[in-house]
Amino acid sequence: MMQTLTPHVYWAQRHGEIYLRVELSDARNLLILVEENTLTFSAQGHGAKGENEYGFSLEFLKPVKTEVSHRSTQRQVNITVRKQEHGWWERLTMQERKPVFLAPDFDRWLDESDAELELREKEEKLNRISVESRIPKDPYLGLKKGYLFMYNLVQFLGFSWIFVNMTVRLFILGQDSFYDTFHTIADMMYFCQILAVLEVVNPALGIVQTGVVPPLIQVFGRNFVLFIILGVLEDMHNKPVVFFIFYAWSCIEIFRYPFYMLACIDIKWTLLTWLRYTIWMPLYPLGVIAEAVAVIQSMPVFDETGVLSVPLPKALGLSLSFSYVLHLYLVLMFLGLFINFRHLYKQRRRRFRTKKRKAY
Repeated sequence: MMQTLTPHVYWAQRHGEIYLRVELSDARNLLILVEENTLTFSAQGHGAKGENEYGFSLEFLKPVKTEVSHRSTQRQVNITVRKQEHGWWERLTMQERKPVFLAPDFDRWLDESDAELELREKEEKLNRISVESRIPKDPYLGLKKGYLFMYNLVQFLGFSWIFVNMTVRLFILGQDSFYDTFHTIADMMYFCQILAVLEVVNPALGIVQTGVVPPLIQVFGRNFVLFIILGVLEDMHNKPVVFFIFYAWSCIEIFRYPFYMLACIDIKWTLLTWLRYTIWMPLYPLGVIAEAVAVIQSMPVFDETGVLSVPLPKALGLSLSFSYVLHLYLVLMFLGLFINFRHLYKQRRRRFRTKKRKAY
């Protein structure tokens, strides 16, 4: 006759259920009963001490329902016990000292606040499904997704060309590549940034459900630097700062556009998601700093050449230099950095909400 041994048991809870995971392979002759608030388990199978009979009993801290559901796999037995009343238990058993065979199931463990958050998310999901079921489906949804997929694909290819071209030239020419970046890359950057205006148009027309202000700040800021600061002044074309601006922009976009492109066809790639919501944190401020350097370097050129200056009455014999506008733009640039950084950081927190783990 085989001796009855105790298996390893792991537990977790929600407001309405208790989850038990019994480490017992190929369980046979299962007996799981709940009587007088005590769960009794017995079975034959392969546990921590080989093939044997295993069993245990647990007296719960508070009343539970007698109906028990379980599911056996080749590796374990999963048991779900429902609480009589919804609530959070400070421990599992009536006895204060934890049984030696019992441990938290960290794969399913949530503390009370996280469980409440999960419950609210489930309720919101059910409510959203209920509402969506009453809203007519968009007949143009497939067309919109196809358009967004192609837009993001084209932008990804454009910025990938920029990134690869600049990287290869950097390895071949070294620092010499800094001085002719504008002449080799500007045409493709013009194309990508003109196309980026659609990122303001799309939310404005309701094609994507995002705000208009964050993309407006980014697109306007980049295009102002590209077309006004760099495009108008030939003296800026050979500045090394152009390399750093274009490289920072392309490094961000080669992860952002494929993320949105795959989202159009409901594909999620964990590494790409992490990169899309993380890589911008150092690169976005560095890109803005490089843009600010370009603006500052352009100020004396605008003063000397009088390009874009506003002429004043002849009696004054003066003109209002465009550099005054650039002083104001610098302030707005860093204000925009703060607004967009805050917006993107909130997006990242929602995407990667961490769940705290708590011991027994």
